[in-house]
Amino acid sequence: MIKFINDKKKVRKRQSYFLETKDILSDLIGHKGTLLFLGKYSLNEVLAVLRKRSFVKDAQKRNLWPLDYKMDSSEFPVQKFKIFYKECKLENLIVDLKIKEGRFIPKKKVPEYLPFSEYKFLILEWLTLQNPLLSFSKDTLPLPGQKHPGLNLSRKVIDVFIYLARLNKADGILAFPAYFHNAILFSRYFHFLDPGKEAEVMAIRKAAVSIPFKQLAWIVYLNCLRREDGMLYEWIAEEQVHPLNSKLKKYFNSNEYKDEVKRLQQNLHFSIDWDTYNNKMSQLTW
Repeated sequence: MIKFINDKKKVRKRQSYFLETKDILSDLIGHKGTLLFLGKYSLNEVLAVLRKRSFVKDAQKRNLWPLDYKMDSSEFPVQKFKIFYKECKLENLIVDLKIKEGRFIPKKKVPEYLPFSEYKFLILEWLTLQNPLLSFSKDTLPLPGQKHPGLNLSRKVIDVFIYLARLNKADGILAFPAYFHNAILFSRYFHFLDPGKEAEVMAIRKAAVSIPFKQLAWIVYLNCLRREDGMLYEWIAEEQVHPLNSKLKKYFNSNEYKDEVKRLQQNLHFSIDWDTYNNKMSQLTW
């Protein structure tokens, strides 16, 4: 499960293979309503994107066929979109998405070299990607919050979001990863707006370089990580951005941002409280 929280609660350049707008979505001017995704697109148009991006083909490879869909815009601008195996039942859930378009001004002061005014983002509030046909065994450790193994389709799903963001002329994609492991999973595409938060995540990864990813996820989730002064570390979500706006791209690629991340990272040191971790893990039931 990839979970995000909104702001009301607490790059390497790579080639992209985006589809041309004319190949998928018509240029609708339609009214915002309960039947349109993001207030613009019909369910058939959304499904056309999923087919073009091979999501349907990948689902078939995993024996997740036929598919059923549920789209809900009743809380617009928040859009809910779910994909199910065979029929719309909770136990058949494959994708659970909450997304919206919105403008965002960070509450936390940003560096002076970021010309941040008020940018338009595609905002991810919640995303679950799972295979309901699979279960975890006694020897398979799930990630915190996971009910079923994932689909291993994060890259393709992110490409769909990037396509939608470009289509809607957004300045980027914004997420508030509620779990530490969400931030790591999307770190190939996203950077924290605050260089201090970026440095924090990198410092944790460096301190646990030999620790398996899932185990590190639980170490952080169970508050078993300690700072240099002995205080327990607690994960707090902040703004993580995939930039599309040229100014935002320039900010994350700037020497000022990169140098600040490196400088701050040097002052951060973490250690694992193994006794607490082993004790808490022994009390968990799967």
